[in-house]
Amino acid sequence: MNEIRKFIENITPMNDSDWKFFSSKLQEVKYQKHAILLKSGEVEDHLYFIKKGMVRLYIPREESDLTFGFLFENEFVTAYDSFLTQMPSEYQIETLLETTVLKISHKNLQEVYERTNSGNIIGRKMAENMFLIKSKRELSLLSKTAEERYLDLFSERPKLLQQIPLKYIASYIGVTPQALSRIRKRIT
Repeated sequence: MNEIRKFIENITPMNDSDWKFFSSKLQEVKYQKHAILLKSGEVEDHLYFIKKGMVRLYIPREESDLTFGFLFENEFVTAYDSFLTQMPSEYQIETLLETTVLKISHKNLQEVYERTNSGNIIGRKMAENMFLIKSKRELSLLSKTAEERYLDLFSERPKLLQQIPLKYIASYIGVTPQALSRIRKRIT
């Protein structure tokens, strides 16, 4: 629980009574590698904090999945649009490694927002952060080449390239695995 408290304290201070209430709503769950946290067509009912491990967000396709996000230790993950609207998700969330999370249900998070002083501030700041990440990703896809996106990924998240299969990285930057192989050869 210390990891999530440190993460939250970096966003905004949380007094002990708010922390006690919030932490009482968290459930620790361990998932095996390649476990599905959310299937497309299901409604997202949880917000997860990754204590250990890694997940990807993707749109399942018959030929090849379209990966559009990776999240690591000490980050939150959810199908946020489905979580907010309580409508079915169009994408899936899968663990890429054995992963341990702290999760809170939609209902319990709403209680935290209603009954704590800092809950709404944390929720707002997290939503703002998710918007900035999404905006940066969209601008990158629209304005940069695949090679530039790969180099950005390499400089921003070098551990990602060491732990994630290249087919997922290729999908994430919007190219085929063969095109990624050519980009990697050019760079080295």
